[in-house]
Amino acid sequence: MATNRVEPVFKTTRLIHVPRELVWRAWTDPAQLAQWWGPNYFSNPICEIDARAGGNYRIVMRGPDGVDYPVSGVFLEVVKPERLVMTMDVSEHPDEWHDQLNPDRSVANPAGEMLMTVMFEADEDRTQLTIQITFENTQIRDAMLKLGMEQGWSESLDRMTSLLMD
Repeated sequence: MATNRVEPVFKTTRLIHVPRELVWRAWTDPAQLAQWWGPNYFSNPICEIDARAGGNYRIVMRGPDGVDYPVSGVFLEVVKPERLVMTMDVSEHPDEWHDQLNPDRSVANPAGEMLMTVMFEADEDRTQLTIQITFENTQIRDAMLKLGMEQGWSESLDRMTSLLMD
C-alpha cells in the first residue's frame, strides 16, 4: 500500500487471484459486501447498495465493541466491470471518532466528503484492484491514516480475498 504524500489521496492496489467479474460482484452485491467490508472483527448489519449512476449506498459497520460507523454515499459512475466512482460520507460516525480525527474541530464532520474510485483491471484469471480515495485536503488524509485507514483497508481486502477464494 502506498500513499501519495503530495496530493490529498490514499491509494492501494491488490492483485486478487480470481476473475474480475467475481471481484466486481463482491463490491456491488450487498450480501457479499456485508461479509468483508471493514476491518477484522467488524460486521455490517446494514448494507444497502444501488450500484448505478445516481444510486445510493449505505453501510453500517459495527465494531466489536458494538459501536456503529455508518458510511454512505452516491455512485457517480458505474462502469461494469471496470470502475466504480462514489462519494463517501462518514458524518454519522460517533462524535468520539470525529474528535479523534480533529480534536479542535469546528464542524460536525471534519472528514468532509471523500471521493472513492475503485478500478477492476482484468489480468488473465486475476484482478488488479485499485482503490483511490481523494480527500478535501492532506490534513484530513493524514488524520485518517493516523486513525488506521491503511490497516483497515488491508484487513478489508484480506477478508474479501478470503471470501472469494473459498
